[in-house]
Amino acid sequence: MAKHEQDKSVDLRTFTPASDVYDRGRALRDSVPTSAHDHAGTGAARPAVLEYIDASNKTRLPHLLPLRIGRMIASPFAFFRGAAGLMAADLADSPNSGLTAQLCGDAHAANFGLYGSPQGQIIMDINDFDETLPGPWEWDLKRLAASLVLAGREGGVGVKGCLDAAEDSVKSYRRTIRDLAEAPFLRSWTALPDSSVVSQAKADDLVDDFAQAAEKARLNTSDKVVAKWTAHLDDHETGIKRHRFVEDPPILTRIDAAEAEAVTDGLEAYVGTLRSSRRNLIARFAVSDVAFRIVGTGSVGLRSYVALLHGNKDESLVLQLKQARPSALAPYLGHTPTNHEGKRIVLGARLVQSGPDILLGWTTIDGRPYMVRQFRNMKGDIDPTLLRRDHLDDYGRLAGALLARAHTRSLDPRLLAGYLGDDKMLHKSIGAFAVRYADQTEADHAELVAAVDAGKLEAVPVE
Repeated sequence: MAKHEQDKSVDLRTFTPASDVYDRGRALRDSVPTSAHDHAGTGAARPAVLEYIDASNKTRLPHLLPLRIGRMIASPFAFFRGAAGLMAADLADSPNSGLTAQLCGDAHAANFGLYGSPQGQIIMDINDFDETLPGPWEWDLKRLAASLVLAGREGGVGVKGCLDAAEDSVKSYRRTIRDLAEAPFLRSWTALPDSSVVSQAKADDLVDDFAQAAEKARLNTSDKVVAKWTAHLDDHETGIKRHRFVEDPPILTRIDAAEAEAVTDGLEAYVGTLRSSRRNLIARFAVSDVAFRIVGTGSVGLRSYVALLHGNKDESLVLQLKQARPSALAPYLGHTPTNHEGKRIVLGARLVQSGPDILLGWTTIDGRPYMVRQFRNMKGDIDPTLLRRDHLDDYGRLAGALLARAHTRSLDPRLLAGYLGDDKMLHKSIGAFAVRYADQTEADHAELVAAVDAGKLEAVPVE
């Protein structure tokens, strides 16, 4: 590589001793002690609940809004899952250490899941990056802690159990940061991807839960989608029988030929966002069918497609194309919209995840940005709302460890370890905030339910 092509921002000539990096982190505690993270649950930038809902519905498909509202009123935890921007508004003026990490942006307890690595190994990591942006590491950790309280309440876990889960996620986060700060750089970069994370995070009560989820995840493939959602139908143009999606409204619906052509055009353009070897891989497939499919809670109302591709002999591949909007955190972090929001999501995921989907990329369809990924890549989960107290506590430790590893991809763990030091109060501070924020979320949820009951908003009940 010619000298002028080299990245001038990287200095490989100057070595900074670890002790100096720790000292820089320690100095931050003078202005922002860990006790400062026990703060009010609402912020000055917070909009009214219905105002937030109305703003977040902009650009969504109007006929799907009642379904989105129906999912959000199902429980306070469900409301929380669809309100990342509302929490960002509350955290906008909260104390932070000044250390920036690539955030998940929506690090609630249900956004940690299992999926298959390129080698077919089941790993667990953060699995949703719609809101990813650089920001204060505290935002992700506080969102995780508050979500554990809400998930525990929904599952009938008592007050002490919910608080323990929130506090233990913070303890595990701090412990993992400390351990990764001491590890060789190459080892810390790939730490905690597989089932060993359960024991490393001291979450032994989850061993059976992880094993059961992994067993189901191994069966959660494109072939399963084909068996469940498609049928062999005659292609009258070629005379060949090919798989076609079978409608299951409102979740899975067919689209017209022009829209399917536009999606296929988008897929062909997406190939250029993959690494060159993977372009050769995807080029061996051909699109058989495209359908519209609703996903998630926060994403309901956005355009989302599934594309069925035919491979070698009976091989099938299902890709998801999901509309990408500006991160809900952007207005509160001072970020302006990027040139392509799908690219923002993909680059954030590639930076944060230990083993990102090899077919993860982005494209544009009818002028709108999308991210593209495998729809079923041995995906699985452990539902935190179904965990009893001791298991929820372990789940908190597991998620805290995974979040810490994710943050150290962009934030030097030695710097953060210096800030956290041997302070024993961070978990108490964030735990108290988490309970306070869960209470606020319950009040926000009740306000939305009341608006639906009063006929101000239409909602389709969750079946």
